[in-house]
Amino acid sequence: MIALDDAILWPASKVGEALQALAQKCGLSSGKAEIPTLSGGALGSDEALGRWIEATARLVGVEAEPTASDFAGIERLLEGSAPALFRMPAATGVPPAIRTGEPLFLAVLRTRRGRVSVLGPDLDVHTVSLAAIRSALCRHIEDPLAEPFDRILREIGIPERRRPRVRAALVRERLRHHRMEGCWLLRLPPGASLPQAIGNDGLWRTLFAFAGGHVVFVALWMLSWWMVGRGVLQGRLDSGWMLAWSLVLLTMVPVRLLVASSEGLLALGVGTLVKRRLLDGALRLDPDVVRHHGVGQLLGRTIESNTMEQLALNGGFLVLTSAIELALSAVVLAAGAGGGFHAILLLGWLALTALVGARFYAHRQAWTEARLDMTHDLVEQMVGHRTRQVQESPDRTHDHEDQSLARYESLSKRLDRSNATLMVLPSRGWLLVGLAGLFPAFAAGTSAATGLAVAVGGVLSAYIALRKLAGGFTHLSVALLAWQRLKPLMPAEERFDATSSSASLVLANGGVTERRPVDAPLPTLLDARDIVFRYRPRSEPVLRGCHLRIREGDRLLLEGSSGGGKSTFAAILAGMRVPESGLLRLHGLDRPTLGFEGWRRGIASAPQFHQNHVFTETFAFNLLMGRRWPPEAKDLEECDTLCRELGLGDLLDRMPAGMMQMVGESGWQLSHGERSRLYLARALLQGADVILLDESFGALDPESLRKALRCVLARAPALVVIAHP
Repeated sequence: MIALDDAILWPASKVGEALQALAQKCGLSSGKAEIPTLSGGALGSDEALGRWIEATARLVGVEAEPTASDFAGIERLLEGSAPALFRMPAATGVPPAIRTGEPLFLAVLRTRRGRVSVLGPDLDVHTVSLAAIRSALCRHIEDPLAEPFDRILREIGIPERRRPRVRAALVRERLRHHRMEGCWLLRLPPGASLPQAIGNDGLWRTLFAFAGGHVVFVALWMLSWWMVGRGVLQGRLDSGWMLAWSLVLLTMVPVRLLVASSEGLLALGVGTLVKRRLLDGALRLDPDVVRHHGVGQLLGRTIESNTMEQLALNGGFLVLTSAIELALSAVVLAAGAGGGFHAILLLGWLALTALVGARFYAHRQAWTEARLDMTHDLVEQMVGHRTRQVQESPDRTHDHEDQSLARYESLSKRLDRSNATLMVLPSRGWLLVGLAGLFPAFAAGTSAATGLAVAVGGVLSAYIALRKLAGGFTHLSVALLAWQRLKPLMPAEERFDATSSSASLVLANGGVTERRPVDAPLPTLLDARDIVFRYRPRSEPVLRGCHLRIREGDRLLLEGSSGGGKSTFAAILAGMRVPESGLLRLHGLDRPTLGFEGWRRGIASAPQFHQNHVFTETFAFNLLMGRRWPPEAKDLEECDTLCRELGLGDLLDRMPAGMMQMVGESGWQLSHGERSRLYLARALLQGADVILLDESFGALDPESLRKALRCVLARAPALVVIAHP
């Protein structure tokens, strides 16, 4: 054990190297990135330093997720956080020789049984007690309470030997709600390659444990039947032989437990990985893709995600176990009366089974497409049923449904036939073929009864495995078809890599905006030139040759008739749509260079009312979307101040829980005007350089409008308001 000294702590000037070395040591990253030097501006701001660390992690190829804990949970955080980066408080017991004034960091590799393995600046792994790190993290808030508590304990007469335990309990009670920050968890991005994500979660080891355990289990099962069969055929069922058979059966119990536990862990890990990737992919969907597919298809994909996960896991386990059993069955058949010919016969039958499975898959694919098309049509027609009643002739209302149902019925019958063939032919047909393969040896009378018994056992074992294989292939076919529907929701790897440029830009200045001299000209924040946009490739352009330049402090009003392209232009400026041609730059850099996160950080938009939403959560949650969560006290104070400036003070006073009141569909119902001001506050709280407001004042009465406009003009660095003339 070593103490917390200069051998294990990284200065903030080398935190980029610490992140890169930690990611490589944990197998999260294999390459090396060029990391700029940390600027002094980032060292002076906790928020800028945190942004710098997150940007550095993106350059390395990992995610650094800021995590906080209460005082009581700091040990649990240490035990379950690795790999992670911890910012150490100023008073950590570090020798004065290395107290340079800059923050110090601890790179945690893993934690096991009260010991923490950390990576030092010398790139060696050191072992420190968890208690020592916990003490270093908490000493700066515990020490000021020690003397007052000791004085109280002396006054009330607590024995000296009991004072440390009592003082520790009092400190825990006093600080139990204290927020401990300064931790960044390192993990692979959701868009990382699937094999890498599986390896990082340790699922390959679990898979090998499952497969190896099942091999041993099937081998023991066959051995037990071999012992019984040989004993019966040779008349040797004595007590010793039965004892050996019993020991084999008992050995199967822990092996089966290993297989079952590995199966459960594998299912849990794969399910978590799939859900993580689906959620990230859904959040990254292009709004135009969402509008194009409509409610029906998105609902169908959501339903398919659960089907895909369950059936893929069940089918995968069945196929894997049946493959293991078929391989062992081939070995048994080769050792039986039929010899190698019997094993080759099994391989040929597997080829025929594959053809039957391919036929089933094709029929299942056609049936699935028909089923999903009917589902999509049904949902879309339910949404627009009133329009349909007015526009369609009553005598032709159900023509399309009748045709779809007739086709669906035909495809269902074909699928049922192929499914019955798949479930019956491979397994039961093998019984006939396998037993027929024994006929030459049986007719010649050259094989002993033991060889025939072994061959029959191999045939029966292959029969059971083929039944499992048919069921597993059915599940995998359904899962594969569901996967094809879900592929657009899966994040592509290059989406994460595209943020590396924006990470470099954040690293270049530490995430701190430089102050402009008083006599310097106002800088251009947003510059749009010759913007052209059309919704469909061969349609007429909605926007043609649009120009706009926004400088710091500008207040712009964009007016025009309905359908003139105002909202489309605002969506292009906000980065929600990509123009067909033209130049669009923020702080002199285009969107591919800044990346999606960098662009979103510079421009905040409040879309039109029908495109904005109040989620079923707390009022504070709806306000602080786009900022850190959970919030700090200063965040809630800023929310309260801003809401009262917008005229929402009466609303906050009426709500029983104030800022923490649940709102949305199942909570406190907000009026049209209250929602509009919530959207305004949400945009302003993001701290962007440019604020875009699209028809945000239309639902406000004159008094509320004056308050809201006064607040927005005072707080927005640059403002663009879209309104009707």
